[in-house]
Amino acid sequence: MRTVLVTGPGGAGRTTVAAATALAAARDGQRVLILSSDPADTLGAALGIATGPVPAEAAPGLWAARADSGAQFRAELVALQERAASVLDLLGANRLAAEELTELPGSEQFALLRALRLCAQAPASGPAYDLVVVDLPPLHAALATLALPEQLRRYLRRLLPAERQAARALRPMIAQLAGVPMPAQWLYETAARWDGELAAVEALLAHADTTVRLVAEPGPAGADALRTARTGLALFGLRVEAVTANRTLPRDSPDTWFASLAAQQHKCLAEWSDAWRPVAPVREVRHLGADPRGLDDLDALAADGTLAVEPAREDADEPRSVEDRIAEDGFLVWHLPLPGAVKEELGLVRRGDELVLDVGPFRRVLPLPSALRRCDVSGAGLTDGVLKVRFTPDPRLWPRTK
Repeated sequence: MRTVLVTGPGGAGRTTVAAATALAAARDGQRVLILSSDPADTLGAALGIATGPVPAEAAPGLWAARADSGAQFRAELVALQERAASVLDLLGANRLAAEELTELPGSEQFALLRALRLCAQAPASGPAYDLVVVDLPPLHAALATLALPEQLRRYLRRLLPAERQAARALRPMIAQLAGVPMPAQWLYETAARWDGELAAVEALLAHADTTVRLVAEPGPAGADALRTARTGLALFGLRVEAVTANRTLPRDSPDTWFASLAAQQHKCLAEWSDAWRPVAPVREVRHLGADPRGLDDLDALAADGTLAVEPAREDADEPRSVEDRIAEDGFLVWHLPLPGAVKEELGLVRRGDELVLDVGPFRRVLPLPSALRRCDVSGAGLTDGVLKVRFTPDPRLWPRTK
């Protein structure tokens, strides 16, 4: 199953491009699902239908769905109260009813991840869809959402390590001695369920058939957003399939004011093409002269084939494994591609068996490969968009040669 994640700066038209991309693939004979989590249902407005948690057919071969973050939040919290009933009763807590719950900030992102997880669970007979297009939030929120599975799994491993479950046979005796119920069993079961769901989403995002399509309007603001996005996506190992320059203006207008705007756009497009050539193509989507609404307008956007989904590339920038390390003068060098990164915005700290890497507004905690855990960090440098971290083998942990 091919998955295309569509994001871009706010107001760049990413929902319209996502809808047109999905419709073009459906017109080409594929079975396509497009997902959104926007409570305002901008996806439904673009397609001309109302969307909800159950996929609705918007056109032959195209289904649309919108994650209901409120309903999922209420269901999860009510279920959690049921699992923790003994502890809540012990504390004399008054349980909350589903109808009085209001979703908290962040529930929209979790609902979208849950929808992605359901897509990852293909039926035994084969995938239900050939292509899943995901209309993500604006860039910074999208990157934060896509980084959540890895981050939350790390938190779960630290706070509720699986090896602690080995003592569960002693819990009934401990509960009798302490005189209070032990909630550890349901707590670990809940953590294991969450870990499994997050692992499925993480595997989907890391799969070679999952790529990102960036949408931006040509101009200074769009250029700055794409520069930041390129670095953030590389940090989290996400593959960029295409950069879509949306709402491009025709170059041959006789109007001087209009022609100057078009000239500014096309100068920006030339710069984007040079910057993104090693990674992904820059494709232009023309301005229709009005906000696209309905299937006819979406067909018009994709008429020239610029929104076609290409096969995933295998040579994407992502942090390399220890098998790709390079030995240089007694050092082991770990290469971390970070195109567009600026030295002044980099931060690097080792904490135990992990490397904490800050790049501008983004942070990722990378577990060190086993060989590098037996080394000391001896330096780092940024060269041509690649962060090279040097490690020196610790003589106390490496076997000595005769």
